[in-house]
Parts: sequence; C-alpha cells; structure tokens
Amino acid sequence: MSTFFDVAEQHPDRLAVLAPDGTAATFGELAARANRLTHALRRLGLGEGDGVVAIVHNGLPYFELLFATLQAGMYFTPVNYRSSPAEIAYVVENSGARVVVADADIARGCDLDVPRFSVGATEGWGDYASWGEDEPSTAPEPRTAGQTMLYTSGTTGRPKGVRRALSGKPPSLHPIHRDLMAMFGVEPGPGVHLVACPLYHAAPGSFAVNAMHLGHSAVLMDRFDAEETLRLVEEHQVTGTHLVPTMFHRMLRLPEDVRRRYDLSSLVSVIHGAAPCPREVKERMIRWLGPVVHEYYGASEGLICGVTASEWLAAPGTVGRPLTGVRLKITDDDGAELPDGEPGTIWFSSAHTAIDYLGDPGKTAAARSGEFITVGDFGYRDDAGHVFLLDRRTDLILSGGVNIYPAEIEARLLSHPDVADAAVIGEPDEEWGQRVVAVVEPVPGVAGDDALAVRLAEHCRAELAGFKTPKRFDFTDRLPRTESGKMMRRTLRKT
Repeated sequence: MSTFFDVAEQHPDRLAVLAPDGTAATFGELAARANRLTHALRRLGLGEGDGVVAIVHNGLPYFELLFATLQAGMYFTPVNYRSSPAEIAYVVENSGARVVVADADIARGCDLDVPRFSVGATEGWGDYASWGEDEPSTAPEPRTAGQTMLYTSGTTGRPKGVRRALSGKPPSLHPIHRDLMAMFGVEPGPGVHLVACPLYHAAPGSFAVNAMHLGHSAVLMDRFDAEETLRLVEEHQVTGTHLVPTMFHRMLRLPEDVRRRYDLSSLVSVIHGAAPCPREVKERMIRWLGPVVHEYYGASEGLICGVTASEWLAAPGTVGRPLTGVRLKITDDDGAELPDGEPGTIWFSSAHTAIDYLGDPGKTAAARSGEFITVGDFGYRDDAGHVFLLDRRTDLILSGGVNIYPAEIEARLLSHPDVADAAVIGEPDEEWGQRVVAVVEPVPGVAGDDALAVRLAEHCRAELAGFKTPKRFDFTDRLPRTESGKMMRRTLRKT
C-alpha cells in the first residue's frame, strides 16, 4: 500500500506542496525535511507517544511537522491559529506536548514552558527554519506510525483531545480512508488536491494527507474565496478538493458569467461534509459540476458513511450507507435499538473509532455504549440502509412536545435569494417550552428589516408546517461559523 514516504522515494521530483506564498516543495524535498525534523525531535528526547503541537497557517511547516511525527510514533496536534494564548496554553498542557511550533504572529503572544520554535523571528523562541538543518536527511529507524490527535470543537465545555492508540506498525493509509478515496474516484498516481479550508480542521487536513499518500500534489489557499477557487482549479488542473456547504453557497452566488468563465473539467472529486448541506444547494452543485460532488459523514472521532453523487441523486438527502467495517445503530433515549425509519441517536463502531477523550474518562464513558460511540447526532436509516441526518441532539427544538429540526428550516431559508446564511435556534417559551428563532445574514445590499422578515416567514410557510416557521427573525452582518462550516450555536444562544 502506497504512502507519502513511498511516493517520495519513487517520485522525488513530483510537486508535493504549493503554499499560498508561492513556496513549494517536491515529495523528495518534503520527505528530507520531515526526516531531519524527526531526528531533531528525538534529539530533544521525544519518543513514541510524545506530542507536538503546531499553531500554523496553511503552508509547508504543517506538512513537515505532520510527516515528521507520523513516522516517529508521535502525536501531532494542529491548533486553530485564531485561538487565544490561554486556549493554546490549555491544549499544550492538556495534551502533554513536548514541543510547540507556531507562526511568529502567534508565538509573540504565547508564553509556554516547553521547547518551542517560531516560523519567523520571535524573541524567546527557537528558529524553526534552521531547526534540524544539521540532522541527517535519511529516514529514521525504526519508522513507526504516529497519529494526529485533534481536539473537539468544544461546543459543550472545553475541547477534548480525540486520542487513538498507536499501532507500532510502519506508517500507512488506513483502509477506511483508502476505500473512501477510491469510492470518490481518487486513485493513486498524479493528481492535484486543492486545500481551500484551514488544515488544522479534521477533514481538510485528513483529505489533503490522504491525497498525498496516493501521490497527489497539494495546492494550498490561505483563505477561501469563491472565484479564486475556480481560478485555481483551472490554473492547476485540480482533480479533487474538500469544501463545506457554506462554500458551495458562496460559489453558487457568483454571477453566471463568472462561473462559466473557468474550465473546471479537470475535477473528478469535490468532497464535502462537516456540516449539513441543504438539498437544493447540493442539487445545484451537481447540475453545475456534474456527478463529482461526493459526501461523507463523520467526525473527529471517526468516519461513518459515504455517498457518491449518483447514489445521492437516487436517495436525495442521504449521507450514505455505513462504510466497510463500520457498524451503525440508532437508539431511543433508553438505549433501545430502533427499527428502520424511526429517528433516534446515531451510534457507530469500527476499528477506526477506538478512541478516548484525553483526560476525560467521564466524557469517554458518556459517549460509549459497549463498542459503539456517539457524537450526539440524531437521524434515521431507511430500509435500503441509507442514513439521513436530522440534527445534533443538542440542537433539537422541543415546542409543544414536538421535535423541530433546525437544519430543515435553515435549508428552506438558504433557498431564498435574499439570504446569505441562516441559523435556527430554540428560545425559552412559557407556553410551548421553546419557540423557533431564526438569525439571518442577508446578502449584501438587502436590508435586514421587518419587510425581509415578512418575506422570509411567507417563504417558510410555503413549504414548512406552521409550527416550524420562525416566530422571530433577527438579522446580523455575519453569522459565527467555524472555518469547517459548523455553526457556533452556543455563541448565538448567548447573544
């Protein structure tokens, strides 16, 4: 089975990474730098099971550190570069990291009591660029697989590290990732993967690395821009990318003549997940790009389902069937398994989901039921095995004893031409328990006023039951989403 390290030996001159600032590295150059860093980490006393934290923007250092740790049996933890110094210090302490690497603009605000290196000059930090330059570029011996240890989004309380046991075996592309890439038409050999999202997020980083294990080059963006994405696809003949539904929405908002301006025929796989995608948005993307828009369902805790564009068109709205080796069950509040068609909490199990939440046995226990784990998603499975998501259990609105799913209402709002983004939350109501409230980001040039609220209410009532139509519309210039497209509902509920 091919890995990045095999590609580096067989095709050392093939482009591996093109960074947003124009710097680039071939597979051979990237592997040599990773080897030096592995030796440098070991010289600092790090061994198997030790951790490295990186707070860096999309660029070469991310991949250099990732591959250095992935061949040394170490844990690599990328952190959101928008995190505060206190949040960074928490992850460093909680993870037990032995080394920290940060971009200079981040390093200047952090005071950490571990060996630390800065990408760019920072007083009190070592120079990342020269770190390890005297070490050999040869592969380390032994070469054992490390893991990426991500921290959950922290939608309830402080984030927790999702930790998997080390295999002790040589690095490899996990079969569940290999099979998913093959399902989506991503095959070993030359190819170009466009990274339009921050690499510190689970999915963008994972799919970029998976593509590189298969021999594909990674072209990086420093921030998403709808038209720039199209331009880069044409310029670099991009074959695959990972996007999120909010990006789809912004791309579809481009004028028709702009969308037609670029040749996108090189695309064979536009992968999305991380957040619910409104049915109309996905249908429009498939009509535009063709049957190359594929979807997965999973979390930092593991992959669960996958569905190709053609399969989705046959069962619109599904997130697919469980992947090979994944078992799935849906239960009621008492833990009893429900029959097909009945909504409940989704539980899943596979070799890839053997995780613990670092330092939080209580959370680990609450998320487990025997071999199964849950991330709190709510949905159902039809008699053909297709899984359909309804919402996160914590996002459900209970009004008058009836379950209301925000994602359904948000999808309807997003289909209105005056809406750039929308979020639906529950608000306490003395009579009904909760009432439905919509927070809407109008498109530029559209006023968020009573007239828009009336139009949106009529738009909702045309397709949704009356009790699902928001009782109030609030308007904002920008809704709080993570770069992976997840709505930060906790922030909305505080406002």
